[in-house]
Amino acid sequence: IPRATFNRWYDRFLTGGIDALEDRRPQPKRVWNRIPDEVREKVIDLALDQPELSPRELAVTFTDTRGYFVSESSVYRLLKAQDLITSPAFIVIKAADEFHDKTTAPNQLWQTDFTYLKVIGWGWFYLSTILDDYSRYIIAWKLCTTMKAGDVTDTLELALRAAGCDKAKVVQRPRLLSDNGPCYVAGELATWLNGQGMEHTRGSPCHPQTQGKIERWHQTLKNRILLENYFLPGALEAQIGTFVDHYNHRRYHESLGNLTPADVYFGRGQTILQTRERIKRETINQRRLLHRKNAA
Repeated sequence: IPRATFNRWYDRFLTGGIDALEDRRPQPKRVWNRIPDEVREKVIDLALDQPELSPRELAVTFTDTRGYFVSESSVYRLLKAQDLITSPAFIVIKAADEFHDKTTAPNQLWQTDFTYLKVIGWGWFYLSTILDDYSRYIIAWKLCTTMKAGDVTDTLELALRAAGCDKAKVVQRPRLLSDNGPCYVAGELATWLNGQGMEHTRGSPCHPQTQGKIERWHQTLKNRILLENYFLPGALEAQIGTFVDHYNHRRYHESLGNLTPADVYFGRGQTILQTRERIKRETINQRRLLHRKNAA
């Protein structure tokens, strides 16, 4: 046994007795990339202020609002240590990893569908939505009392006005993707679409995955707004409008690179990603300099 090893063991024995001689896992005294304590407290405070955000959304929100990069895994470990991780109260349905025919720009393909919502004392209402396939941006929506072709055309007119397609001269109109519901196979809708110069594609029967993005939008919407009951149609409509604004402008989508649908739809996504990358580099440099300062 080397003399240095014996002396080290002997010093540990004199200090802590026989228990001090047990094997210990080697651990670095300092981790250069450790998040400072004051930043950890700010992350926890943000999680307590906005408990509806997931660790991924918290990490992106903190980076965008505080100008300091924290990773999703670091946020998860911080929240886990504080017992702030809760399991979701709903079941997420898995679909295919990718859509086979991908769009490359906004307003190439619009997905549309109806979903039903109940107002106590009034009965069922039907939400018609137009979703941009490329950005997942909710272009237009309408709460209807029926599911007729006229309700679809009314929603499409709102979408065309919102997208500026009713005034601007475009080379190619958006293509419409829907299921095979009676309102979507009606001759009235086909005539209206021909007059607007829009193509119409319908998914395979009994295969809702073709319209998977708008089906996922319906699930996300209902997971939020159906947490309470509604007794007036106006109250339901106001809640839908509030959530659509949150969904479009403040809810980060993992499939969009943690951007909001509005960021992608209006073309500012690449600038935001470059800003985040710059913040990440600056944060790493700050941690490295702080580590060197403490080690000096």
